[in-house]
Amino acid sequence: MKSEDTILAAIAGFVDTLSFVALFGLFTAHVTGNFVLIGAGVAGYGQDILLKLIVFPAFIGGVVASSVMVRSLSARHARHGARLLHAVQAVLMLGFCLAGVWAAPVGQPHGVAAIVAGVVGAFAMGVQNAHPKLIQRSGVPNTVMTGNVTQAILDVVDMFAADAAGSVRAAARSRFAQTAPAIVAFAIGAIAGAMGLRHLGFWALLAPACALAGLALTTGEHDRAAAPGRI
Repeated sequence: MKSEDTILAAIAGFVDTLSFVALFGLFTAHVTGNFVLIGAGVAGYGQDILLKLIVFPAFIGGVVASSVMVRSLSARHARHGARLLHAVQAVLMLGFCLAGVWAAPVGQPHGVAAIVAGVVGAFAMGVQNAHPKLIQRSGVPNTVMTGNVTQAILDVVDMFAADAAGSVRAAARSRFAQTAPAIVAFAIGAIAGAMGLRHLGFWALLAPACALAGLALTTGEHDRAAAPGRI
């Protein structure tokens, strides 16, 4: 599905922003951000790093579980790996939603309810981060936008550079056409996540859960239609 990375980028922006606001600065999809916050907390410039320390193993667990599930598929069912990961993440996202509703209102980051919500959310986003590493297909990173933004800027420079060869400009346009939708979708998702939390609380996570369920049902349909004889 050509729009898969765009949808996943919107989901990542939505979930990361919602968890950051609702769970005291916790990034569920952005490990780099948690490293920074943990470092600041250890040095005495932050507070409440316990939640961030606890959910890091959960993120690792999501990556490991994804690898185990995909590797367990037989060769004839290997192409169903993407659908499996989307389905598993959809269930986990629903769990994150319900755990957050149970925890609300979240008064302290080291309460049991907040920790459970953070753990489930980080596990879910660990699955999404592992997905492009396990399922080989053309696409762009959809959980962290730093590399995408850097590449997009470089491509814009190449597209408008007077001394750039035609082939270089064509390649830059092609990459930019792939990267830009993911960047825009992540930004829109981030805004939607914050607004969703404000108006719906953790129930807003039903939106990414439903989007993931949709991906689980539709991913690979084009390939199956093109090759009806394959199992």
